[in-house]
Amino acid sequence: MYDAPSAKSKPLFVVLAGTPVELVVSLDGWSKVRDSKGDLTWIEKKHLSEKRNVIVRFDRAQVRAAAEDKAALVFEAERDVVLELLEAAPGGWIKVKHRDGQSGFLKAPQVWGL
Repeated sequence: MYDAPSAKSKPLFVVLAGTPVELVVSLDGWSKVRDSKGDLTWIEKKHLSEKRNVIVRFDRAQVRAAAEDKAALVFEAERDVVLELLEAAPGGWIKVKHRDGQSGFLKAPQVWGL
């Protein structure tokens, strides 16, 4: 991540592949993005992916077997865990997948990146 849209600009920090960001502006080969903390930085477009991920905002997000509060608990994801977004579900739920392969539903307000 850079402070300006150029490889000659000041590098600010490195993010892990798959970390969700919000696209703000796109220029020749570069994109200005916002991260989950609200920081704005520049990244080369070639490092962005079409795959959608979200990041857990709560201390523990409960991922359930179905899109309902009483469904069986599949796993809990801690704050800052990145999950792959599979689909939106009715009632404010989303279906996600952990990098270990487990998948299920959680409430959309528990994550950032939608």
